[in-house]
Amino acid sequence: MNTTSLKHIELPIEGMTCAACAMRIEKNLNKLSGVQANVNFANEKAHVNYDASQVRTDTLISTIEKAGFHIAPRSVQLQLHKMTCAACAGHIEKALNKLPGVTATVNVAAETAKVNFIPGLTTVDQLIEAVINAGYGASEISESNHTEEKARRLAAYQAELRLFWISSALTLPLVLQMGAMFAGHDMDMLPRWLQWLLATPVQFWIGRRFYIGGWHALRSGGANMDVLVALGTSMAYFFSAVVTALALDQHVYFEASAAIITLVLLGKLMEARAKGKTSEAIEALIRLQPKTARIERDGEIIEVPASSLQVNDIFIVRPGENLPVDGVVVEGTSSVNESMLTGESLPVSKQAGAKVFAATLNQQGLLKCRATSVGAHTQLAAIIHLVEEAQGSKAPIQRMADTISGIFVPIVVAISVLTLAITWWLTSDFVAALINAVAVLVIACPCALGLATPTAIMVGTGRGAQVGVLVKNAAALEHAEKIQTVIVDKTGTLTEGKPEVTDIVPIGSISTQDLLQIAASLEQGSEHPLARAVLDSAQKMQLSLQPIHDFSAITGSGITARMNDTHYLLGSPKFLTQQGIAVDEKQISALQAEGKTVIGIGIASTADNARAILGYLAIADRLRDTSLKAIERLQSMGIEIVMLTGDNAVTAAAIAKQTGITQYHAEVLPQDKAAEVMKLKASGKFTAMIGDGINDAPALAAADVSFAIGAGSDIAIEAADITLIRNDLMSVADAISLSRATLRKIRQNLFFAFVYNTLGIPLAAMGMLSPIIAGAAMAMSSVSVVSNSLLLKRWQANH
Repeated sequence: MNTTSLKHIELPIEGMTCAACAMRIEKNLNKLSGVQANVNFANEKAHVNYDASQVRTDTLISTIEKAGFHIAPRSVQLQLHKMTCAACAGHIEKALNKLPGVTATVNVAAETAKVNFIPGLTTVDQLIEAVINAGYGASEISESNHTEEKARRLAAYQAELRLFWISSALTLPLVLQMGAMFAGHDMDMLPRWLQWLLATPVQFWIGRRFYIGGWHALRSGGANMDVLVALGTSMAYFFSAVVTALALDQHVYFEASAAIITLVLLGKLMEARAKGKTSEAIEALIRLQPKTARIERDGEIIEVPASSLQVNDIFIVRPGENLPVDGVVVEGTSSVNESMLTGESLPVSKQAGAKVFAATLNQQGLLKCRATSVGAHTQLAAIIHLVEEAQGSKAPIQRMADTISGIFVPIVVAISVLTLAITWWLTSDFVAALINAVAVLVIACPCALGLATPTAIMVGTGRGAQVGVLVKNAAALEHAEKIQTVIVDKTGTLTEGKPEVTDIVPIGSISTQDLLQIAASLEQGSEHPLARAVLDSAQKMQLSLQPIHDFSAITGSGITARMNDTHYLLGSPKFLTQQGIAVDEKQISALQAEGKTVIGIGIASTADNARAILGYLAIADRLRDTSLKAIERLQSMGIEIVMLTGDNAVTAAAIAKQTGITQYHAEVLPQDKAAEVMKLKASGKFTAMIGDGINDAPALAAADVSFAIGAGSDIAIEAADITLIRNDLMSVADAISLSRATLRKIRQNLFFAFVYNTLGIPLAAMGMLSPIIAGAAMAMSSVSVVSNSLLLKRWQANH
């Protein structure tokens, strides 16, 4: 593919009834030059990467439609700006309706435009651009997308429900007659013409979708569940119709054809309802964000739509209200419940300068905040986007099920034909052979196979988002289960990442203040955590910083600079020794044994070229309260912990002892972390790396699974396979536990789907299952798979 013209679109698809449909669409799209497509049956979307220089979007859409499916139209509401009269509305409508596949209506009073468009042909950005080119302004009212989609799905569900009740009413007399027959009554309690009359609308009106879906499938060179249902019910219906029309002395099976269609409809309704619950986590996140916000304007507090807030707007949040956007507190103090984003139940105190996030709950005081991220750029929006992306991806474990689903229906049709031929030949009873063949067709269910993996992935990723575990894609969730070794970076992962100066040890006549002042002056401008600790300590003691020049930094070792005509050195004891300055190893070792990092300050040269040590600073980074419990939990899960640190061996040993880690690597420079990860991978162990997602990027990329650990909007969400919102190592254990639970459900689902079809088809072929029982079993098989996936909602994080 040409990377310069490579594009990605998501197409919502209507009309899929089973996994074979998804496979057929995927196959047809991937036949196109420059196209890589992935169709998810569970969320009914096609994720397409394509080369715009080789294929157009309308070709992608026509390919899907030729296969017998439709692109679900999308609705969006635009907030319009700069409108002054009704004529403006006409201009905007005209500009929007010129775009392909777009129908727009403008509400002058509300200054909004409701736009229906075909995703792929047109994008929201193009809609906004058209309004801007017409001389006006527009922005997306994002929450309406989910509302419109939910309303569309609800309307479709209600229409299906009405058809089911009509089908049930027509089928019930036929089924009751069958029950009476088993009870010893006359098998034709209802006249055959009446049975025919009742079964016909069920077959050709209610069951019309199966014929249409089956025809589209066959026309595009594939086959799906619709083909099986249409074939099976048609065989029973037309046989009964011929017997009735010719008044033959044979039993009729109108009740079988009608009951199968009714039961399949019931199964699809239950499946749709269960599938809707798989995305409840995202729905819950969307509902959290308030629709309105309070802002201060001209000395008055007014209420405005939250979507209208801009960066740097000042908004006010009262106790008990959710924050509308991300921001920074400019006035007030309070505690905020951030559990909906982080999974942490304890409220977080907020004061001036503290960051706050959209959808979190203000509990006590009044907060005045400045907006820093709005709309699609908030932490909540990023989480929703990441979860939707993960739910739309495929796990490697799904490949086998997809392969089987693709060839499943032709194999079942072949088995049904063989059943008809062999049973007829062995028994000379065409009717019995026909009924067995029908049972084979209707019991086979590719849907259960297709839903086994994606439904579990959807529930698992959604549940993870609720506890602050954001999974980038389904493959990452699957791989996390295999982790044998977890590599942790000490600073900011095991520790709080906020080092403090604990000891100031001057040597000779220099004072404590002078030693710290020299160290802080040398460190000024540096963003290294240890440098920040020195500068913070100097600030607390109100020491002024002296100007420096000829500054030079040696990565991972130390720095040199001139100040007041004196050449100073600052760095690790090893660095000072290499520069020819003698250090007190005994004094340094005593501090390092307490888990402290020691830096030395020395004079490299003066007017008389004397080299001397001025003193030492000991810096400690406190272990997180949960680190010890997290390490114990990971080890109890059979996972080996390896610590990487830039500290010397004595300090590293002290930290390792405190946390119970037996394997560690000391004096590892930042640029060498990736090499250490590769060494551990080379030993044959499946490795995970935990870092901040920015400084540790090469090491994260080298690991089999990477975790970015951090908090708030500064976290590099796209940097790792799994992003942990909370600054807590316990979240790593939660992520692995969630992965194991999800993969357990996937394997259970696949086992059930395989066993169901492996047992069900032979039983039906041998005449041990009636078509009605077979239809009911098929209808319930996919429901049971989805319901099993929904049990993942019970999974709990162990904080």
